[in-house]
Amino acid sequence: MIEIPSDFDSILPEYPVKVATFEGPLDLLLHLIRKHEVDIYEIPIVLVTKQYLEYLDLMQELDLDVAGEFLVMAATLIHIKARMLVPRLEQEDEAVGEDPRAELVSRLLEHQKFKAAAELLHDRETLRSAQWTRADERLSELAGEPFERDIEVDLFSLLKAFQTVLVRSRERPTVTLPEKNVPLEMRIEQLLERLSETEVCGFEDLFTDASSRRELITTFLALLEMIRLKLIRVLQSGLFSPILVYKQARSVDAPTSMGDDKDGNDRSET
Repeated sequence: MIEIPSDFDSILPEYPVKVATFEGPLDLLLHLIRKHEVDIYEIPIVLVTKQYLEYLDLMQELDLDVAGEFLVMAATLIHIKARMLVPRLEQEDEAVGEDPRAELVSRLLEHQKFKAAAELLHDRETLRSAQWTRADERLSELAGEPFERDIEVDLFSLLKAFQTVLVRSRERPTVTLPEKNVPLEMRIEQLLERLSETEVCGFEDLFTDASSRRELITTFLALLEMIRLKLIRVLQSGLFSPILVYKQARSVDAPTSMGDDKDGNDRSET
């Protein structure tokens, strides 16, 4: 049986998963824009606002720690939507009127630029490692992991995939069974054991043994925690490609406690 490290402790009732560990509100907007393949200068604000609020509702239902900036962005989108839906007075000077989306677009472009720069640096480092692995067998061993064309899955793609899991669970035949209250750390242990039996597992396949909504949510939160603890990698070959989950060896710099804060301190001691 796979064992959780002895210094791994659970304070689940006091520990909502930190959304900020993964992405922020601008990343969610860029995700929605990319998903619908629309021009960033022509954001369909009604559609984007509706879907942004749906994601926000799901994050809150999962008891994710939705930071204030997510709520501020929600208010901003609603305000922009209202301004665009309210018709301007005919006598208003069109030259003075400004697109309500302009400031948001500017922030998105700036954010996108910094993300692209960070990804470029990462890609160059990955490519440099890949070039070493091609030299010969000895250098390949020294270089370690081979070059990967797959990309890490972001939080919002995971949320979308989990929404699909929830919808499909409603289509299953209803079977009344006693609901199991499985602690998060136990669910992590179960998932690790399952991943030890195969090289890779489809994201949705990890939910097949969950028989209630509560168990589905526990499984999803367990996967998020496993990502944070660097126990797994979640990859896909493209935006709409199947999401695959790989178990990985625990790295030396990985957090060891569900209560660790961003500075590495154990929150359970405070």
